[in-house]
Order: sequence, then C-alpha cells, then structure tokens
Amino acid sequence: MPDRPNTPLLDGIESPADLKRLSDSQLIQLAAELRAETISAVSATGGHLGAGLGVVELTVALHAVFDTPRDKLIWDVSHQCYPHKILTGRRDRIRTLRQKDGLSGFTKRSESPFDPFGAAHSSTSISAALGFAVARDLGGVVPEGLGDAIAVIGDGAMSAGMAFEAMNNAGHLGKRLIVILNDNEMSIAPPVGALSAHLSRLYAEEPFQELKAAAKGAISFLPEPFREGAKRAKDMLKGMAMGGTLFEALGFSYIGPIDGHDLHQVLPILRMVKARATGPILIHALTKKGKGYAPAEAARDKGHATARFDVVTGEQKKAPSNAPSYTSVFGEALVQEAARDDKIVAVTAAMPDGTGLNLFAERFPSRCFDVGIAEQHGVTFSAALAAGGMKPFCAMYSTFLQRGYDQVVHDVAIQRLPVRFAVDRAGLVGADGATHAGAFDVAFLANLPGMVVMAAADEAELKHMVATAVAHDDGPIAFRYPRGEGVGVELPERGEVLEIGKGRMIRDGGRVAILSFGTRLSEVMAASEALTARGISPTVADARFAKPLDRELILRLAAEHEALITIEEGAVGGFGSHVAQLLADEGVFDSGLKYRSMVLPDSFIDQASPADMYAVAGLGAAQIEAKVLEVLGVASIAGKRA
Repeated sequence: MPDRPNTPLLDGIESPADLKRLSDSQLIQLAAELRAETISAVSATGGHLGAGLGVVELTVALHAVFDTPRDKLIWDVSHQCYPHKILTGRRDRIRTLRQKDGLSGFTKRSESPFDPFGAAHSSTSISAALGFAVARDLGGVVPEGLGDAIAVIGDGAMSAGMAFEAMNNAGHLGKRLIVILNDNEMSIAPPVGALSAHLSRLYAEEPFQELKAAAKGAISFLPEPFREGAKRAKDMLKGMAMGGTLFEALGFSYIGPIDGHDLHQVLPILRMVKARATGPILIHALTKKGKGYAPAEAARDKGHATARFDVVTGEQKKAPSNAPSYTSVFGEALVQEAARDDKIVAVTAAMPDGTGLNLFAERFPSRCFDVGIAEQHGVTFSAALAAGGMKPFCAMYSTFLQRGYDQVVHDVAIQRLPVRFAVDRAGLVGADGATHAGAFDVAFLANLPGMVVMAAADEAELKHMVATAVAHDDGPIAFRYPRGEGVGVELPERGEVLEIGKGRMIRDGGRVAILSFGTRLSEVMAASEALTARGISPTVADARFAKPLDRELILRLAAEHEALITIEEGAVGGFGSHVAQLLADEGVFDSGLKYRSMVLPDSFIDQASPADMYAVAGLGAAQIEAKVLEVLGVASIAGKRA
C-alpha cells in the first residue's frame, strides 16, 4: 500500500531466527524500519504507541541475541510489545491490534509461543521470569524448551512492591536470570517516589557518568587476573557517586546505565551476558518513550495511548464527543465538592489522568496523592487518612483495585474506616480486553460487612454518588462507573446526597419488573420500548445500591409482578446474587416468583468494541427483550420476529 513505509529488511523477517543472519549495521537499519512500521500500524488502529517506540532497539537486540521462544522474553505490562509482535510472525495481522478477532494489545499466551507469559498490569515480569528460571533448573518441560528468562520492566513498574519482592527472592535463590530495567523516566504519568529519584541520580551525577565505561565492562565477567583490581576500581568510583546500588544489595549484578537506543552498546552487553552470566543480572538501559516520532516525543504522555492518527502530523482522529466522559464528570464533581470541604483528599496509583484526578491535582496539589504503581499502599494510605480525620477518595480502575483487595478487607472494612472508593472502568472496556474489564468489583466489595456499594446509571447519578460519598462517614463506600461517554443527560448544578440503600422507580408497568444496577439502564429502557410495542409493558427500577439493598423496593417488585429480572455489568456473585439471597431468605420463591439474573458470562471476553463485547455477554437491549419474552413464555414470538 502507498502509505506503508519502505521496509526491505523487515520484509524478509518471518521470525526472530532471521535476525541471526543480519550484521550489526543491518540490525540498526532493521530497528529504523521496525519503528516506521510500528508508527504506521498504530496510526491505523490506535493503541499504545510511545512505550513500543521506546524499546525498538531493545526488541531487535533481544531477539537477535537470545533464542526465543526457547528463551523466555517477558514484557512487563506489555503495552510496549507491538514491535515484538511484528518480529515474531504477527506482522501480517498487526493492523488488527485491539480489534474484534484481532491481535491483543498485550502479550497473550494463547496468541503465540513467543508470548510465554501474558500481562497487562504492571510489575509481574520479574516474578514470572524467576518462575521460568526455577522451572528450567528443576527440569520443567514445555514445547518450546526452557532457556534463559529475560524480564523487561520499566522504571515506573519497578516502583511496585511486587517487583522488589521478586528481586529479593531472585537474589536469594541466585538463579541465572536477566532483568532489563527500561528506564525512560516515564510510565503512564511521570513516575513518583524515592526510587525514581534514585535512578535519576544514578545517571545524572558526574562521577557516575565516568563510571559507565567501567560498568559496561561487566567486571564480574572479566578473566580472573583482571577481575579483582577492576572490581576495586569500580566499587571505589561507585562509592564516590552514590554509595553502592540498591540492586546489588538485593543480590543482582548491576550493569549500566547504558543507552538503550545505541545498538553498539546494547548488542555487546547482551552477548556478554548471554555467554557468561551465572546469577541474577540487572541491565539498566536508558530509553526515551516515543523515541523517533516527534509528535509522541512532544506529547505530555509521550504518546502513551492514542486514537488513530495522521502519521505526518500526529493529529488524532477521535470521534466527536456527544457527552462528557464518566471519568471527567467524576473529576469535576470531586473538585466542586473539595472546594467546599477542605477535608477531601484524593489518592490514585499512577493514573491521575485516567481517573480524572489530574483536574483535582491542578486545583488542590497539596491534597492529591499519586502513590505510584502501588495499589496496596494506596488503599492502606487512604485508610489511615480516614482514621486521621480526612475524607479520602481512593480512585482506581476496577481491575487495579483488585491488587489492593487484602487492604480493602483488612485495613478498611474491618476497621469501618470511611474510605471512598471511586471505581473507574467498571464493566467491559473495549480494546484493552479481558485484563482491564471491571467484572468483579461488585462481587468482591458487596460481600464485605459494612461496605456501601453504588453504581451510577448515568452521569447525573454519578454526580449524586460523589456527593453521597462525601457525606458518608459511617464506614467505607464505593461507587462504580464505566469507561467512555455518558448518555447525555442534563447534569445537576450540584450532586444531591442519596439516601443510603434506596433505589428509584423509573417506570411502572405490569407482569415483569426489570431491576437495573449501573449503566445498563439505557439498554433496559430501549428494550422496554420494544416490548411496549409488543403489548408488554415492563416495570423498570434503578437499584442504585448493591449494598445495602433496597429491601422494600425489591420485595414490592417481587410481590406485584409474576417475574423479576435483574441486570448488571458484573460477574456472577454480585448484585443479582444478593437480590436472590434476599428473596430466598424472605420465602418469596415459595410463592412461585419467576426470577432471572443477567450478569456477565463465566468467561473472559476478548477485545472488541464495548457494544460488541456486551453483545457477546448477552447484555444488550435485544437480549434483554428476549429474556423478558422467555421468562413470560412468549419466546416463540421472538423467534418469529427474528
């Protein structure tokens, strides 16, 4: 195609084995072609651009030196894996990235043997690499074989406790293991914390700049006669610069910093490590997120996530917005409330923009805390803020909050501390697929004693729920809302405080009642219109609360209708299960109520548009209509209509 870049070397690469026949100068040319192809592909699909551009040279070097898939190359988070996918036999499908039936935007075991370990959340790679290394040494058998284990982890991901747990264990076990610290001073948001400052000092201070040549020499691999003297010189220089390194204290041999974009540096070091390493090694590579594409380099997030774009200008081709996003409504509502209440503080884990707290941080910088990729710490930090008399809003994606679940139970719920959990990305999220789908938060929060769990049906309801959370001081409270635009309802000037545990009637009807929890309400209303045209007029109610349930509303709906259907954007064990428990406890089923609960299926749904994913899940208007007809015994009509 005319808009595709000219890639003569890349055109001859079917698998990483083909890189072995290229000279170093050809590998440099290949890297340039791979960068151009990555930019071209993401311009057509949208996706994570900057991270992949930052590891193009590392990707080429790793596949040229190591023997994948026998050697296990594990990308932390893996939003930087597009160049890897292009080199590992998936170039012909790279323009299906993040689309229905296309390539995942992350590494995925079921997609390719070159993806030995799937990821989309951060800081798992060193643990996984250590597992492969131990399996190798214990005689584990996998189809591709077990060779070296290489983890590539960013400096932002290195801030998470799990990475240090893994390094501590790896240093103790002493297994041959290679960790590449891809240090670009940029995760999704600028990395925060003492580790980031430490890494900055490692390569900013003058004495250490002079040390780079010695560090690149990988002293532990020198012939014996030279080793001791060189080691003393290195230790002396390093002691002058920063008093020893954190990584060597954890048992890793440390090499670097090196220029991760200079294959003249990267290739010899990887070859030496492959030839001579015995224990755990950490290679500290400095890279630039968005490298080689000016619009990404200039962007505040370095082109982290992008819609489709024009390659020449970098201008993104975003569809015009019809309504504000739920995330922005939350962020603006919280700013509005915080202007009136100086006890409101906000906590996020490396996602200030993604959770809408960038608005809060601009207005109240001293009251907004980005704790880095550290959800466990973020939850407990919020708990103590609450114990200290503040009103913390802990804003995390549903799937990221999973990582802090023990802290939600142990540090928040048991102590009945009024932490306000703003649960973003609830339900199915589209292109990021199963790893980011917020399917489980209702189930894992609503089973905790004293926890209040709400779900917004639209953006106006979300604003009310922010106000309700501010006013709620009697224990923890959570409210969930999806990714993407609202439904376009008029927003109130200020949110109203809702009565805890009270739902609302939307429309009165007969025979069947539909009780909605969350943003499926718009689909329920569409189904109701279609059913009304058939002569069936359902009653519709919005539960608002999964805990505590509106007992009065639910029991009245059950008593006044022959059938009751609940619907939610969550897995089994959530809202519908709590309703069923109430109905069973009250003996309602003894009198013959027909009850159905529409939930997400017991499976992980691959990436597609949210509408397509909800169709697969069976939670669209057409499926709701069919469920009503089925429960009323008129499913045959639906069959004739179809």
